[in-house]
Amino acid sequence: MTVAEVVGTVLARLGVGVAAGVVGSGNFHVTNALRAGGVPFVAARHEGGAAVIADAYARTSGQVAVLTVHQGPGLTNALTGIAEAAKSRTPLLVLAADTAGAAVRSNFRIDSDAAVRSVGAVAERVHSPASAVADVLRAYGTCVRERRTVVLALPLDVQAQPCTVPDALPAVTPWIAPRPGPAAVAELAALLDAAARPVFVAGRGAFGAAPELVALADRCGALLATSAVANGLFAGQEWDLGISGGFATPLAAELIAGSDLVVAWGASLTVWTTRHGALIGPDAAVVQVDDDPAALGGNRAVRLGVVGDVAATARDVLAAVRGGPGQRTDEVAKRIATEGRWTDLPVDSDGHDGRIDPRALSARLDALLPAERTLAIDSGNFMGYPAAYLAVPDAAGFCMTQSYQSIGLGLATAIGAALARPDRLPVAALGDGGFLMGISELETLVRLGIGMLVVVYDDAGYGAEVHHFTGDDHATVTFPDADLAAIAAGYGCAAATVRSPADLDAVADWLAGPRDRPILVDAKVTADGPSWWLAEAFRGH
Repeated sequence: MTVAEVVGTVLARLGVGVAAGVVGSGNFHVTNALRAGGVPFVAARHEGGAAVIADAYARTSGQVAVLTVHQGPGLTNALTGIAEAAKSRTPLLVLAADTAGAAVRSNFRIDSDAAVRSVGAVAERVHSPASAVADVLRAYGTCVRERRTVVLALPLDVQAQPCTVPDALPAVTPWIAPRPGPAAVAELAALLDAAARPVFVAGRGAFGAAPELVALADRCGALLATSAVANGLFAGQEWDLGISGGFATPLAAELIAGSDLVVAWGASLTVWTTRHGALIGPDAAVVQVDDDPAALGGNRAVRLGVVGDVAATARDVLAAVRGGPGQRTDEVAKRIATEGRWTDLPVDSDGHDGRIDPRALSARLDALLPAERTLAIDSGNFMGYPAAYLAVPDAAGFCMTQSYQSIGLGLATAIGAALARPDRLPVAALGDGGFLMGISELETLVRLGIGMLVVVYDDAGYGAEVHHFTGDDHATVTFPDADLAAIAAGYGCAAATVRSPADLDAVADWLAGPRDRPILVDAKVTADGPSWWLAEAFRGH
């Protein structure tokens, strides 16, 4: 075997979930070794799309995923996706071919380690045949233990050298979740016992800990909310307020802002989650629980920072707290039942001038689609509508690649999430700008035969800029209306243009059929007003 074959073989034996990439000469052999070891491979049409497919798969499945790219442009094409994964702390392992050490004049030569570190990923390297297995295990271990995105450089001259795989691989040290200290547990329990209006805000770090958090909230009378990326974590709970932040309902914003104790569980309390602090009352105590000490107080001052695994901390606090009713009153329960979701609120208009209101579109889709769905959304002026109006069954049912705030990632995100949960209907919610930016993966979607609903909120422009720069010349950010349904049909999709709620009958027909190919809905949405969350978004720029 060669080093390239050993790298792929070892990763297959370690149990990586999926590999995605664009294959060139530099990553040909390592990719085939992955495939020979039983790792499913997704041949994407662009390295950026491949990176996001692997990222979304890892987020949705909880497994380490692999991205495999050619040297030089293969890596630089993928950097936006790698940056998104790194900022999201996704356990993604990138196998990046690299030029040979002596090839100093190669057209493909770049300082790959510097490029990788510049976007927040960990730079690793296979140094020699003798160290190859240890190098792979070290990179994989960093993904698992530290939840980091790691780029493992594979120099061509090293790849080609002979190498062997040991019969038994050394064990990879697992991640051991830290228990909180007794003093911190006692202080948090005391704060909960003293609070009259507690609220829990759970983030990505709370994945898998919903039962423990619900049990503690029930004891303390706390209301439940999530950051945007943890949307769905408390789905089905009576006291769930949904998303905290820019996508929050008026009721959620009112109740969170009126709370006297805000406990963030695995949530970094960004400006997006707190609406630049507006959702934290002036006299509210703030507690942050996280297994990473560096996260505590990173975005705002906290009364108490607790280093500990979310589930373990919730269990320990439950054993120490007396409990109380909190703000779980009959009146609050009634309001959550009648005002707790955006779909409970009236929509002013079904649209005009042959265009559909995005709220009416989203509300109708929510009623039409099966509950077991996976929703992936792109970035843009439109994104609040699907995030707020389309319910998801749990946290695995929502995938939002927004840590780098790039448009154009949504379609690839949906593909990766769909592969991780083939039992659910995948829904990609995109803007027209992001769809056209990432359109290369539409062919991937059709080729894979995924029965996905792709909804394009089409306002024929970059709506965020149109509505932010009011009164300015918009010639650079608006475009002629395009027939996106015809374009999608050319790729092999079923397709429909939607200008009114009645036009969504085409989706109902598709849902009733075999769903053996994706359907793209070109929803011509009204463009005469900004999304309600847009002003908050631009305050963070």
